[in-house]
Amino acid sequence: MPYDCDVLVIGAGIVGLSAAYALTRAAPGTRVTVLEKERAPALHQTGRNSGVIHSGIYYRPGSLKARYAVRGAAEMIKFCAEHGIAHEVTGKLIVATERAELPRLHALVQRGRENGIPVRELGAAQIAEYEPNVRGLAAIHVATTGVCDFGAVAGQLAQSLGASGAEIRYGAEVAVVDRRPWGVAVRTADGAVVRARVLVNCAGLHCDRVARLAGDDPGMRIVPFRGEYFDLARPELVRGLVYPVPDPAFPFLGVHLTRGMDGGVHVGPNAVPALAREGYAWSAVRPRELAGTLAWPGSWRIARRHWRYGAGELHRSLSKRAFTDAVRRLLPDVTEADLRPAPAGVRAQAVLRDGTLVDDFLIQESPRTIHVLNAPSPAATASLPIGRQVARRALGVLGAAV
Repeated sequence: MPYDCDVLVIGAGIVGLSAAYALTRAAPGTRVTVLEKERAPALHQTGRNSGVIHSGIYYRPGSLKARYAVRGAAEMIKFCAEHGIAHEVTGKLIVATERAELPRLHALVQRGRENGIPVRELGAAQIAEYEPNVRGLAAIHVATTGVCDFGAVAGQLAQSLGASGAEIRYGAEVAVVDRRPWGVAVRTADGAVVRARVLVNCAGLHCDRVARLAGDDPGMRIVPFRGEYFDLARPELVRGLVYPVPDPAFPFLGVHLTRGMDGGVHVGPNAVPALAREGYAWSAVRPRELAGTLAWPGSWRIARRHWRYGAGELHRSLSKRAFTDAVRRLLPDVTEADLRPAPAGVRAQAVLRDGTLVDDFLIQESPRTIHVLNAPSPAATASLPIGRQVARRALGVLGAAV
């Protein structure tokens, strides 16, 4: 059987590109092809976020998120420095604004120390040393957090892949996956066929669909959540990064303030159900995708279990005043006029049949196939070590298949 490549990667987001990059570095001479349905890399989750290089403080010790975020943050800063990509290690504040949040803030201190992250505890008066306009009862300062342009990182990975002989095909949406004992054949929407020994599924918002095309039952569905952002008209109010204390029941970090590389301050996101997998506005509706979300039992179980939380997020989505009130908890001087609408993002959140929101990275193996089924934030931060892990698995499958 003639093969077009050894490893075929679906998806040119930062995780797919990192996996392909790791393959070319770990096993030079391995023929790698990347299929991307868009005209360029990183147009969805990678290119539509706040650009934060996360420290790893939030994640359960020993989890993939904790291990890869801590390691990935250092590697991402090094990668940016080596390739001249704008970045900055700013540090960030996590601020408690209510007494009920103080135990959770202290728990974050302990978690950060378990994960090997330097953390400084601050009283109310000390917050002004870092952020004069922010108010809170207490805070912690995490020195290793930073910002960068993940789209530029993805662009550099794509350029490096081209230099190593790998191929990236844009405008190549996967329509059919035919897995046989000899390998995998993928047909794209334009009729092209690519044959490979091993398939790596890094399709992000569409990863569960690709898994089903391959004949696998991933045991989860992607339920898309739109994160809505504003830009701060008075960026001088914020020096760096300011976060609330997150609710541990959810994999969302709440409305926060992020000074980017361009000097502007991003405010958000809130998290509301998207009506399409690429539903960046309420007007973006894809009936078939919405029907698929509604048909998944886990979607209804989330709604029943967390309807109060969801109602608050919806209220902030539909009411700028409510969104402003959420921001004012951290930054009292902000007004509605200070918030200007900015592009939204969509989070590819894996949800199990019982309604559990998958809280860690999820990678599954099937015959001749590796599926990356949950890689939301901090996946961009952790993309280099995730890519190496996926590449190791793919090379193991490739070695067994040859």
